[in-house]
Amino acid sequence: MTRFSPFKAAQRGLCITLFALLPAMSQAATPALRPVSTTESAALAQRVKDEMRHAWQGYKQYAWGHDALSPLSKKPRDWYAHSLLMTPVDALDTLVIMGLKTEADEARELIATQLSFDQDMEVQNFEITIRLLGGLISAYQLTGDDRLLAKADDLGRRLLPVFESPTGLPYTHVNLRTGKVSGKVSNPAETGTLVLEFGMLSKLTGKPVYFDKAKRALVETYQRASKDGLVGSAIDVETGKWVNTDAHIGGGIDSYYEYLYKCYRLFGDAECKAMWDHSIAGVNKSLADKRDGALWYGHADMNTGRRTATQYGALDAFMPALLALGGDVPRATALQESGLRMWRVAGVEPEALDYARMKITSPGYALRPEIIESAYYLNHYTGDARYRAMGREFFEAFVRYCRTDAGYAALKDVRTKVQEDSMESFVFAETFKYFYLLFAPKEALDFDAVTFNTEAHPLRLPAAH
Repeated sequence: MTRFSPFKAAQRGLCITLFALLPAMSQAATPALRPVSTTESAALAQRVKDEMRHAWQGYKQYAWGHDALSPLSKKPRDWYAHSLLMTPVDALDTLVIMGLKTEADEARELIATQLSFDQDMEVQNFEITIRLLGGLISAYQLTGDDRLLAKADDLGRRLLPVFESPTGLPYTHVNLRTGKVSGKVSNPAETGTLVLEFGMLSKLTGKPVYFDKAKRALVETYQRASKDGLVGSAIDVETGKWVNTDAHIGGGIDSYYEYLYKCYRLFGDAECKAMWDHSIAGVNKSLADKRDGALWYGHADMNTGRRTATQYGALDAFMPALLALGGDVPRATALQESGLRMWRVAGVEPEALDYARMKITSPGYALRPEIIESAYYLNHYTGDARYRAMGREFFEAFVRYCRTDAGYAALKDVRTKVQEDSMESFVFAETFKYFYLLFAPKEALDFDAVTFNTEAHPLRLPAAH
């Protein structure tokens, strides 16, 4: 955006001087991160809890029994013809962790008595798995309510037909009642982000089929990677051929890499660890990109490693957490600093940024949690107060720009801060949870005793019934 109107000749010298000073002025104006004391951190945790309750009450008042609340119109929204209680299932473990007992109990009773998967409708396997299957299993482990495990088992059984492709890679959609599948063009995130949820279901029910099918899908995805372990953006599940060879760590691929490592962490699976070691080396070799001293991860062709785009965004911002979890804290800290730079371009992170030009290319903000997740992981691994200070900056902007009188609204454009009538269930499952855990004492949840699925549902270690 041009800041000055065309200037007259007499003003030219002054303006050129000002332009010369702008980079230094801009750098000096970048706000430093003010340390967060233990007392302030506790107060922030309470604020997060209060805001979680505020959003939950909006859902309860205007959308009870439905998948989600549209927070501006104050109307309910369902994903499909029948509600699958997306928000209550996604929110339940967060409510329990925060100690919001009344709200947790009402969510649990609604789910136990009203949620039915016996519906003649086609659903997306990936989203249903990470949100509902993961949410039900986590909530069962936290509450001990057998009704939740029974729901998870029923759902898992209805999702199994997706794996019946010639390759074992799952179709994208399945009818919950008939088992009819559709959607043969998928992506690594959808084919490879199932093993934690289905694997836990196997451990808790004693039915090996769940783990076996999901693990095979993960392995089949990996076996089609490049020699450096890179995967593309789209794959035909019937032929196993790549439809798009664009490699990156963003949406459509992100959680594939996450589950390679987390499969090892949760189940002690040595094969997953070997696949992770190979894959992350390739990712760091071909996708990592240093620009002006900053670390980013961009796009490249999976086969040649040729750089195809200098794009990083809100979904890529999970990577510092994964790097830290996998033991590469130095790289994780460097990448998180880039995430902070991205956030500060407009005061809230955009969906996508061209980091070579520091120009926003996709301006929406869907209330995503990934950058907060990474701050939480890095705070855990380093103990550096810098990450709580980052979290405070993120949280204050989140409240300032996204809060409504009925909940929280996404932003259409982070530059204008115009709100959008959307409050996805992951706000409850992930965004509020990671904010809370970042500020709360470590006793709020034993990090080392759980593995979070990609929807932030904590699954307990060891994975045993």
